[in-house]
Amino acid sequence: MYRVWDFITTYSILLIAGAVAALTWANLAPGSYHDFVEFVLAEDFIIGHAHEVEGEIRRTLTLHYLVNDVLMALFFAIAAKEVWEAIILRNGALRGRKAATPLIATAGGMLGPVVVYLGLAAILGSDTYDAVANGWAIPTATDIAFSYVVGRIVFGAGHPAVRFLLLLAIADDAGGLLILAIFYPSAALAPGWLLLSGGAALGVFTLFNWLPRVLDRGDQVRPRSTWVRRHLGLLPYAIAGAASWYGFQQAGLHPALGLLPVIPAIPHADRAFGIFAEAERYLTDLLNRAEHLLKLPVEIVLFLFGLCNAGVEFGAIGTPTWLVLAALVIGKPLGVGLFGWIAARPLRLGLPRGMGMADLVVTGCVAGIGFTVSLFIASVAFTGGQTLEGLDVQGAAKMGALFSFAAAGIAILAGRALGVRRVPDRVAST
Repeated sequence: MYRVWDFITTYSILLIAGAVAALTWANLAPGSYHDFVEFVLAEDFIIGHAHEVEGEIRRTLTLHYLVNDVLMALFFAIAAKEVWEAIILRNGALRGRKAATPLIATAGGMLGPVVVYLGLAAILGSDTYDAVANGWAIPTATDIAFSYVVGRIVFGAGHPAVRFLLLLAIADDAGGLLILAIFYPSAALAPGWLLLSGGAALGVFTLFNWLPRVLDRGDQVRPRSTWVRRHLGLLPYAIAGAASWYGFQQAGLHPALGLLPVIPAIPHADRAFGIFAEAERYLTDLLNRAEHLLKLPVEIVLFLFGLCNAGVEFGAIGTPTWLVLAALVIGKPLGVGLFGWIAARPLRLGLPRGMGMADLVVTGCVAGIGFTVSLFIASVAFTGGQTLEGLDVQGAAKMGALFSFAAAGIAILAGRALGVRRVPDRVAST
């Protein structure tokens, strides 16, 4: 089983701390909290929220923009790194037949919540539907960190369902990244700027990854590749990442995804050891070095993300809250269970050895914890100003993402009711 416990608990604690601080602050002193989040760091800056003034586009850099659009790019880069390795490397977790059932279950786990969310909204009437429809993607996400923690509690660290859940959550977030890029542009689209992002990624790959290896072909010492790695390190990729991020901002795509094109350009290990695997600590390839260097900054970023996004007043609870919550705690288990069953039985792709249909259903319950990415999508889907029943739709939807922790209790109860057998911790290499 993958040794991700330390990684997950560290990230979870800091994220929870930020969210709790935000909830407390927003409900005790909402005015000062919102002044803090929207504090203007720079006017007429090259990055920031775009707004038109006398026919000119100007940008204002606020703390909220800095955290959500700039710093969160580091978090998404780490998630993308794990997805990329799982897909492309030998023994990658998302390669071949072994990944087929989790990937199909992931599709169900994204489609099911959308059907429940929009279906319930339609039943409640056109006014409700029109107000909340743009938030359809909020419940598609599964929080990697918290779902893994709860999965270990329900199944035990040695149960194959925990690995299945981790693959599902990673694939789910990969789908979430695509949804953000395609359906939630941050401004009017200007796709020509993507040439900057693509050119930066292609250029850095060609000059500092592919070309040195070609020149070293046949030479076991690999002097050129070694010189580039030792003397330049991650600097070219950091510069390319900055250029790619700027290209995303100018193109109108969400800039938090701006580092993704550069991730495949960075030299990586020859094989995958598992998502967030313990063995990766000892790898010296540049891609894993980048992840090691980003660990502490991303921990701080997630605390700031929780602080800047979870500050919702309890009075904001309303219809969007219950729609998001119902989509997560009902739509996720239904989608994962149905599509997972189709993959395992009619398609005969099977489930991991030691995992049954009851485990699959409970896995779907655990996957109903949205939190991080759900909060992020809510802040993008509803930019503020939309109201329903006199309540701010964005705040109410965020509260639904926060309440999705109820999925943990549902999963524990479902596990006991269905007789899920806990498998105790195994040695790290198993």
